[in-house]
Amino acid sequence: MKTQRNNIRLGQTVITPNAMESLHPEDVLGAMRRHAAGDWGDCCPEDWEANNQALSDRSRLFSVYHDRTGTKFWIITEADRSATTVLLPEDY
Repeated sequence: MKTQRNNIRLGQTVITPNAMESLHPEDVLGAMRRHAAGDWGDCCPEDWEANNQALSDRSRLFSVYHDRTGTKFWIITEADRSATTVLLPEDY
């Protein structure tokens, strides 16, 4: 599944301290590129469709990725596209 949009505005990008300590920086950067291109990673089909709809109705975007060690992390872009946060599920 792939969206037709590219270059989603991410706003200010931030990462939680826990995610910064746990994740490999190259994996985070690659996931940010995927998220900005509309590749929502490993999220379920319902969240994938919700993200595609969010591109039209300007609601929150939520992606799921795994780093090279298998650690799951999320990328969330706020509805107003002012900020994007990289975090581990336990940081939410």
